[in-house]
Amino acid sequence: MKQNKLFLLTTCMSSLFFSSAYAQSAATPAQATTEQASAHKGTKSKAADKASPKVKAVSAKDDQAESIIVMGAGAARETQKLSHLALQQVAPGTSPLKTLSKLPGVMFTSSDPLGSYEWSQQIIIRGFDQSRLGFTMDGIPLGNLAYGNDNGLSIGRALQTENNGTATLAQGAGSVGVAASNDLGGALEFTSIDPTEKFGVDVAATGGSNNTWRTFARVNTGTLPGGGRMYMSYDYQDADKWKGKGIQQQQQANAKFVQPLGEKVKLTLFGDYSQRAENDYQDISKEQIKTIGYKLDNITNNYGLAQDIARAYQNGTAFPAGIKDQDQSYYNSAGLREDVLGYGKLDFKLNDRLKGYATVYGHTNTGEGIYATPYTPTPAELGGSPLSVRTTEYDIHREGFIGGLSYEIGHHTIEGGFWFENNDFEQARRFYPLSENGYTGSSVHWFRGNPFATQWQSAFNTKTYQFHLQDTWQITPALKLNYGFKSLVVDNKGRQLPGNVMGVQTDSNQYAGGSITSANGFLPQIGANYRLNSHNEIFADFARNMAAFDNSSTGATSPFAMTTAAYAASKDALRPEMSYSEEIGYRFHNHRIQASLTGYYIEFQNRLLSITPNATNNVQGIPSILVNGGGVTARGIDAAFNYRFYDHWSLYVSYAYNQSTYDDNLTSGGVVYHTQGKSVVAMPRNLANVQVSYDDGSIWGNFGMQYQGRRTYTYTNDQWIKPNDIFNLNVGYRFHSSNWALRGLDMQINVTNLFNKRYVATVGSAGFRPTDPTGSLQTLQAGAPRMVFFTVRKHF
Repeated sequence: MKQNKLFLLTTCMSSLFFSSAYAQSAATPAQATTEQASAHKGTKSKAADKASPKVKAVSAKDDQAESIIVMGAGAARETQKLSHLALQQVAPGTSPLKTLSKLPGVMFTSSDPLGSYEWSQQIIIRGFDQSRLGFTMDGIPLGNLAYGNDNGLSIGRALQTENNGTATLAQGAGSVGVAASNDLGGALEFTSIDPTEKFGVDVAATGGSNNTWRTFARVNTGTLPGGGRMYMSYDYQDADKWKGKGIQQQQQANAKFVQPLGEKVKLTLFGDYSQRAENDYQDISKEQIKTIGYKLDNITNNYGLAQDIARAYQNGTAFPAGIKDQDQSYYNSAGLREDVLGYGKLDFKLNDRLKGYATVYGHTNTGEGIYATPYTPTPAELGGSPLSVRTTEYDIHREGFIGGLSYEIGHHTIEGGFWFENNDFEQARRFYPLSENGYTGSSVHWFRGNPFATQWQSAFNTKTYQFHLQDTWQITPALKLNYGFKSLVVDNKGRQLPGNVMGVQTDSNQYAGGSITSANGFLPQIGANYRLNSHNEIFADFARNMAAFDNSSTGATSPFAMTTAAYAASKDALRPEMSYSEEIGYRFHNHRIQASLTGYYIEFQNRLLSITPNATNNVQGIPSILVNGGGVTARGIDAAFNYRFYDHWSLYVSYAYNQSTYDDNLTSGGVVYHTQGKSVVAMPRNLANVQVSYDDGSIWGNFGMQYQGRRTYTYTNDQWIKPNDIFNLNVGYRFHSSNWALRGLDMQINVTNLFNKRYVATVGSAGFRPTDPTGSLQTLQAGAPRMVFFTVRKHF
């Protein structure tokens, strides 16, 4: 391991010297590769301009469809972009992840209509779930987007939806400069819009189904006397759950300041504050859907029944009528998150050939996952309820640096960069008292103090070092080659602290502590783009990637989620996950048509599985066993077609076929499960989208369908969830008038699940298991029924 670190250090020092002598422009890691357009300026480097086909630029005014989806012309890998406009045509507050699901190969689900409920959020691309994808915002790492995230936050908490700029997706492998330590598969790079040069005020209000209410306001200062520009914005959103009792609530503020410092330097400052509280939807099973239905949920409005269920479980007596067991319906559960995120960035141009950037960032998070547990009663002296409040508590403090240089020389653009992050993460499992009267539905939305027991608490430190170097070589006017590599080292340290019961220290902490390193000094990537003529091009690329271990007591690939004994027995055998990705594709583009077709092949090695023994639901806090589940082989195609077939009208179609299968059988607890050749959990083989759109500048609308093929949630594939096809409708009107009241006014209506289909949205919300012969594993989330939202916006 020391040799790996020494190799990386030597490589970084020599390569940084090289890049400082021979480098040119870079903006952020999200823009590091010269084959991608600058997200905040809409410009390209000279090398990218040379490589891109000479296609007539079409403005949003002339061609709304082309401005909404751009299929990566000139790129050496499959990539698509969604514009700011596309992200605004859905209901305000909708997760950008849900909007991106119209792109080929992207499977997104959530049990709420806006896709913002984090427990049920699930995004899978070519068989890789969110824990193995890269996510950034303005180049800042967002981490792995797991529910109990130990190294970041969701895009919905990092950036208000109204401030989303262009979002870029690379399905196969993101650029080597993407700041992510877990991107075995693709990368999603989000951007924030810049402040405007003119003063302006934007206000909006949204109302809709289930008492949804959202307000938004943004003030742009315009260009200030010193040349800087700034905006500040705030929103508040509140909605009832669509079943059961509870709320989905969030308030958020963004601020961004851009200041030129002379002609060659620009300073950008960004800040985000987010506070989110959401009541959970109950995880359900296939058996419960058949016997009770999709509307089975928590029993937050019936504390007496919850107490009776808990007493029956604890006393070994019969459960109340209609109740199968203690896990069928919990009294209440919720998630709380509070985040502060900020960065400062300098873009500088040293001369016509040499440019660079330097970014520092910081992020703090306080979070709780809460549920009223029947497994641990409240002590008699504190109220004596058969229930107590169990929390999993999170505290993130991370800070980092991202920088790079880029240099143009001849037909080459050489670019290198470095990313460092220090992350201190604390986690604990605690219990709080409930009285015989319980608590009101709103009291679960507050962080609480004075627990009567701490089952375990842990402290972790993660240091991440990533260096990358790449060259874009314009070999001929038609042929471009992009090649480079990254080096990645992630040092994880875990320290377990004593627990306590009623103030008395205990040694009940059963989780492991120690240190483990993920390191690889050479993770190469190579791609080529060949322009056949002004309308046709082909591309191919290869990438090798590594994912670092999680560093928490609950992480899906964390060695410290095991007991001390299990960790000691398996530490030497554990290896970081690896992937090898290949793809080849074709693109066509002219004034009316964009089309792409990509074939790919992926080998996923050292796949880590977290197995919870002797538990049907992942709620009891039983330490998992981390095992090497062998490999996965994935092959498939992605296809997309965007056609402006008549003035103001367009048709968009995407289709993806993915065959992801396990290479080996799984052995767990001495039992061999025959998983070889079985389909990977949660990923359907077939995905399709169809959308018809109209936009004449005043009236606009789109009608679309998303199809997901059948999915499994067991490694042996003994249970399947049937396919679903969901239709959505969005329509709006923009006023054009000299009248002050109508000028800058627009309205829209958004209808989700138009035909009110009942279906399973997320699978694996409470984890996956080798088998589920009776269909009783509660790990499914029901999809939301039809919802309608109405929005009014006004620009002053």
